[in-house]
Amino acid sequence: MEYDREKLSEESISQILQLIEEKSYIKAREELLKYNEVDIAEILEDIMDVAGVDKTIILFRTLPKNISVEVFSYLDIEEQLKIINGITDKELHYIIEELPFDDMIDVLEELPANIVDKILEKSSKEERKLINTFLNYPENSAGSLMTPDYISLQKDMTVKEALAYIKKEGMDSETVYTCYVKDTGRKLIGIVSLRSLVISDDDVIVKDIMQTDFVYVNVLDDQEQVSNMFKKYGFLAMPVVDNENRIVGIITVDDILDIIDEETTEDFQKMVGVTVSTVEYLDMSVWTHVKNRFPWLLFLMVSLMITGMIIAQFETLLSKVIVLVAYLPLLMGTGGNSGSQSATLVIRGIAVGDILPRDAWRILWKELRISFLIGAGLSTLNFIKIMLLDGESAAIALTVCGAMLVIIMLAKTIGGMLPMLAKKLGIDPALMASPMIASLIDMISVITYFALASLILGI
Repeated sequence: MEYDREKLSEESISQILQLIEEKSYIKAREELLKYNEVDIAEILEDIMDVAGVDKTIILFRTLPKNISVEVFSYLDIEEQLKIINGITDKELHYIIEELPFDDMIDVLEELPANIVDKILEKSSKEERKLINTFLNYPENSAGSLMTPDYISLQKDMTVKEALAYIKKEGMDSETVYTCYVKDTGRKLIGIVSLRSLVISDDDVIVKDIMQTDFVYVNVLDDQEQVSNMFKKYGFLAMPVVDNENRIVGIITVDDILDIIDEETTEDFQKMVGVTVSTVEYLDMSVWTHVKNRFPWLLFLMVSLMITGMIIAQFETLLSKVIVLVAYLPLLMGTGGNSGSQSATLVIRGIAVGDILPRDAWRILWKELRISFLIGAGLSTLNFIKIMLLDGESAAIALTVCGAMLVIIMLAKTIGGMLPMLAKKLGIDPALMASPMIASLIDMISVITYFALASLILGI
């Protein structure tokens, strides 16, 4: 179904809100059911903000059971918790039972312990053991992302037996396009695609058509590392194994899309000097915003104080050649921007796996050449401007433009190398982005500028 996104967020929501006010919940449900589950979840989140939790829960309860489970899985965790707190234990147990296993684990991780205990009490012994195993995997690890709902085949199966098994178990699996072949003891020994099975003869043995050269992740691998592997190989699913190479689950691309979004948001927050948070902007309190932003701004303010103290050391020079002050913001700004450019590109390269620690010397050599050409070009333009438009002496023009060339070369080199150093030391390279680089380059710019001025002007 095609429709205008603006109309979805304006006309439909307004109409549904009006029906809720009139307590016409059945008509409101009919309006909701015109949309797919993803959009229904989006509408409910907006309605919750306007009409409140109670009315939203009443509307949620009117949805058909199979649709309500799907809608629930697409809600943000904050809205899920609000729904959970407003429905009965029986309704909650039904939703938890019907959710895909990986989505169920995500919800259980956020629930209070007493509610989790109630859910586990009503679960079978086997399912309870499986849930507890998944809940005990480290947060942000591959184990916390995976699902046990996958198709596993025995190596000695025939193609006919394998296809029959897929038909039987496929509805409860996350994907049937890739099947995982196990040896004794659940050891993963190969993978076979559905395509290979379909086009092979019925009496062919699975082990004869499986691929033994495959990519997998360990249960303890970090989610960022897993997302990078998905981006690198373009897989729809990837097996997860334990330390004995036994398959314990798979991770599908739909879960990784959320992780990629989360990791990108985290990098952006670090790059602008904000404490990492998964809470959305509008849902975060003013005080939390203050706590997240204040430490970095305090650090940057202190660094600017140090820059001011450095400038004060050259008070005599400035008093004799006051015109030097006019060009200081130009040099500091250009230096900071130059360093931030290089840092951003290198950080992004590291994040997507295009740049590795062993590439440090290549980056250094590349940034030296780039910075020299950019610095020479900008310095030449400024030299002409200072001489012709500002009417300053050649000595002043040479001081400013010489400092600009040196500052740009230092800034771009530092901007390119600091993220590499951070990666080497096990620190997130995103921390070496704009605020950090700009503060460091400001100090370097001031020292370079005044040192060169003292040398050229002889003061």
